[in-house]
Amino acid sequence: MSIEIRELPAEALNEFIDYPFALFRDHPYWVGELKKDIRHLLDNAHPFWLHGERALFMAYRDGKPAGRIAAIVNRAHNSFHSENCGFFGFFDCAEDHEAAAGLFAAAEKYLRAKGMDLIRGPVNPSTNETCGLLIEGFDSTPMVMMPYNPPYYAGLIEAVGYAKAKDLLAYTMEVAQGFPERFEKLVKRITRGGNVTVDFVDIKNLDAAIADLKDIYNSAWEKNWGFIPMTAAEMDDLAAALKPMLKPDYLYFARVDGKPAAFVMMLPDFNVALKAARGSLNPFTLLPFLYRMLFKMRAGRMLTLGVKKEFRGRGLEMLLIKTAIEAGKKMEWVHGEMSWTLEDNTQINNSIEAIGGRVYKKYRIYEKTIHS
Repeated sequence: MSIEIRELPAEALNEFIDYPFALFRDHPYWVGELKKDIRHLLDNAHPFWLHGERALFMAYRDGKPAGRIAAIVNRAHNSFHSENCGFFGFFDCAEDHEAAAGLFAAAEKYLRAKGMDLIRGPVNPSTNETCGLLIEGFDSTPMVMMPYNPPYYAGLIEAVGYAKAKDLLAYTMEVAQGFPERFEKLVKRITRGGNVTVDFVDIKNLDAAIADLKDIYNSAWEKNWGFIPMTAAEMDDLAAALKPMLKPDYLYFARVDGKPAAFVMMLPDFNVALKAARGSLNPFTLLPFLYRMLFKMRAGRMLTLGVKKEFRGRGLEMLLIKTAIEAGKKMEWVHGEMSWTLEDNTQINNSIEAIGGRVYKKYRIYEKTIHS
C-alpha cells in the first residue's frame, strides 16, 4: 500500500472541496459549509488571493483520497507583521500518519520555495476566516463559522514537528443567566450622560453600517497576535455574504458623541441547518434545512466584539455584552457562544468570565520552522 501526493490543478478544485464531506459523512458532530461558499473562498477571483497565493495538495493511498492540505502565502500578513511566514489550511486527513506526513512535506517544500522561514496554521485561509485546530470540546457540534476535527488530528500534526503557537478560546453562556446585577451600575454610568448610545443596524441602510464596521474593525484588533487588516475588497465580499441573512439583532454599534466606537456581530447557529444540507441545497436537503432554520435554531454565536483603541477603558464591552444577552433572549436563544478570543487576551477573557462565560472549546494554532 503506497501514498502518493499530488498538487491539484484548478480544474480539480471540486475533488479538494468534496473530500471532508466523504471523510466525515457519518460523523455526529462535523458540519460542512455550503460547498458553493467554500468554492468561492478558494477561487482565485476571491479578493484574498489578490495578496495571497496557494497550492492545493491531495494524498492518495492506492489511488483513493486519504487527505488534503493547502499551502498559503499571505503577503498582507508578512508585510503587516514583518516576517516570512507561510500557512497551512484546509487540512483534513484520515487517521494515516504517512498520508499526513506527505501532505505537510509537500506544503513545506512549496513554502520554502516561496522564501518562507516559518509555517503556521491551520488558517482557512487567514485569521479573518475559520482557523484553529480543535483540541478540547469534541463532544458537540461547532458553532457557525467555527471548525471541527476529530482528536487524532493533533497527533498527526505534532508527529511531523509542529508545536503550539497560540490557543484560541470559545466561551459558552446560558442566556437565562442574564446580565449580572453587579455590572448594571457600570452600564448605567456609561450611558447616563446620553452621549453613549447603542444603535442596531438599519437593514435598509446597510451600506452605512458596513462603512462604520470597516472604520472600527481594523482599529479594534490592530495589535492582536495574528491579526491581518481586511482590505476594502475583502470587507465588501464579507458584506455581500452577510446581507441576505442579516437582521437588526445581529449587528449593532456603540456610538460616543455620535461617532462609531464599537460593534458586535452575532449570528444564529446556522450549523444546525447546515448539518442537514450536507454541503448543498437540493430537493433532498432543502426541506430538512428549512425545517431546522425555522424550528431548531436556539443558540447563536458572538463572532466579534470590537472597540476602537481610543474608546477603550470606558466599559463599552460590558454595554455591548449586556445588549447581546438581551438580544439573545428576544430571539429565544438558550445559550450563546463568544468566540474566539486569544488565550492571553486577559482583558476580554476576564470580562466574559465575569458575566458567567466558561471555556468549553479550545483551538490551537501550530507552527514550525522550515528554513533551510
